[in-house]
Amino acid sequence: MGKKKKIIKVVFDTNVLVSALLFRGELSKIVDQWVKGKIVPVISRDTFEEFKKVLFYPKFSLTEKEVKIIIEENILPFFEVADITADVKGLCRDPDDDKFLSCAVSAGADFIVSGDNDLCDLRKYKSVKIIHPQDFFKYFD
Repeated sequence: MGKKKKIIKVVFDTNVLVSALLFRGELSKIVDQWVKGKIVPVISRDTFEEFKKVLFYPKFSLTEKEVKIIIEENILPFFEVADITADVKGLCRDPDDDKFLSCAVSAGADFIVSGDNDLCDLRKYKSVKIIHPQDFFKYFD
């Protein structure tokens, strides 16, 4: 029997996720990683709610139908939903970022991918590596 390949779980912060899904830049390659099954993206109720809220920002000019399509075609079929069992509080300089740590630890994720220095400056929390998007491609290209 061959060695079983480890499933790599990744939590994306909201800005990385929105950029990957809405724009055709370098970050859009992230979507290919989960579509091809190379990674399992993870989201929690709190991170999902923030993501949904951001999609409705006027600067994106998305209709309710467009947001629904993004969620139904790009999130629901691919993302694992984490039940929060480790509620992290007060670890990040920005308390709003603690929800990504809670999601990652609760899901047993390997990485958090973020462009936010408040998160990235931690570099690691428990067994979760916190990396910038450009470093993500070094691991997964």
